[in-house]
Amino acid sequence: MVPRILAVDFGTRRIGLAVSDALGITAQGLATLERTQLDRDLRHIAALAEEYAVERVIVGNPLSASGRDNVMSRRAAEFAAKLQRRVSCPVELWDERLTSVEANRVLRESGMGIEKRRRAADRVAVTLLLQQYLDRRALERERAASGVGP
Repeated sequence: MVPRILAVDFGTRRIGLAVSDALGITAQGLATLERTQLDRDLRHIAALAEEYAVERVIVGNPLSASGRDNVMSRRAAEFAAKLQRRVSCPVELWDERLTSVEANRVLRESGMGIEKRRRAADRVAVTLLLQQYLDRRALERERAASGVGP
């Protein structure tokens, strides 16, 4: 069994959450957390990290299209730093550019109504974020095993 990864899509109203499967191959969305109070939100995420025995938490970093920091990316970094003090594993920022765009495209194509899409968007976005992370790690392992550079 491969240690799991927990993904967090930080938002001002909601926090999307996903966890990798036991083999570390696929991302599985968890229930979206409605933001109430920072301390409660951090406790909830720390409890999930413990429940799933995760080796790492990744927090989506909403950089600008050009890859620069912005107000939300700084907020996500502050949140990640506070979360790091609550969990026993590393917390890492992960570029989440285009995951929300991709999530909305997927949901639109599903034929789902606007209200259902709105409720599902956070879960789909964080699942895409984690899947990208898992795919990148698998590719890096594959390259390392074959002796091919990055």
